[in-house]
Amino acid sequence: MLHDIWFLLIAVLWIGYFVLEGFDFGLGILLPFLGKSDGERRALINAIGPVWDGNEVWVLVAGGATFAAFPNWYATLFSGFYLALFLMLAALIIRGVSFEFRGKRDSAAWRNGWDWMIFLGSAVPALLWGVAFANIVAGVPIDAKGNYTGDLFTLLNPYGLLGGVVTLTLFITHGACYIALKTEGDLRARANTTVLVAGLVAAVAAVVFLGWTQFGQTAGTLGGVSIVGSLLAAVALVGALLANRLGREGWAFIGTAVTLALAVVALFAHLYPNVMPSSTNAAWNLTITNASSTDLTLTIMTVVAIVFTPLVLLYQGWTYYVFRKRVSSDRLPAAH
Repeated sequence: MLHDIWFLLIAVLWIGYFVLEGFDFGLGILLPFLGKSDGERRALINAIGPVWDGNEVWVLVAGGATFAAFPNWYATLFSGFYLALFLMLAALIIRGVSFEFRGKRDSAAWRNGWDWMIFLGSAVPALLWGVAFANIVAGVPIDAKGNYTGDLFTLLNPYGLLGGVVTLTLFITHGACYIALKTEGDLRARANTTVLVAGLVAAVAAVVFLGWTQFGQTAGTLGGVSIVGSLLAAVALVGALLANRLGREGWAFIGTAVTLALAVVALFAHLYPNVMPSSTNAAWNLTITNASSTDLTLTIMTVVAIVFTPLVLLYQGWTYYVFRKRVSSDRLPAAH
């Protein structure tokens, strides 16, 4: 029972990460393209300035929860995907450093260089998270001892790369919705146009990927839930694009957030009760049973989660409420 609960809680943590960090990544990818002046780029960075580092905490908690609740899953995943995760970590470090160093010198070339580093540090994780999750769902070569027997290029298969395209385009769409919601003037208008273009590309990629997932990959015992989640995710994305077209930017942002949340639900439901299928032999699948910690460990973790999770949610919700106003390049103070 407890390992079922923690499988669900880890899915919730990934939903939080994809929804919150997703618009961060999308904004970072769009920064060099939508920001036509230094003032507009500063406005874009200020739009996520109070929240971007807090959003990254979700992936740390998801990784920590996986380590504690399902140590065998964690060991196989992080050892097998080591190089891909190292590239992702390097990109995230570059991204964080870029936010801090961009304004340290009064030079257009200096700032432009860091803007492209923000782009790189946002695009690489946005792509690789999709590649990673697609391979987890499809299954990877795992032997009888739970060891990953492939390499980096094993992950770069057509299905995995398509998953990367889906997360990349969905994050761009989600980020454009956030920009439209948080900025004013020409920047807001360009973001609204980007939502439609990126959203249509994301819709096509997502339909192909989810169809491939449902009919080309072996589903677990919750295959029906996965199908429903996939269909609802598609409906939410269409609703987001329609809301954007009607100028309802708040609803458009909610629509893309719901799309990402339901996509994660569909993938985790497709996995259950597996946490990491073996493409070598189904008997060697890692499941919520053979990959989990002891009941005592899970019980202690559950008590801690019940106490601290509401506090974290309240704090982060308060942060978003305080910084809810739109950002305009016209109202920014002169750069130091």
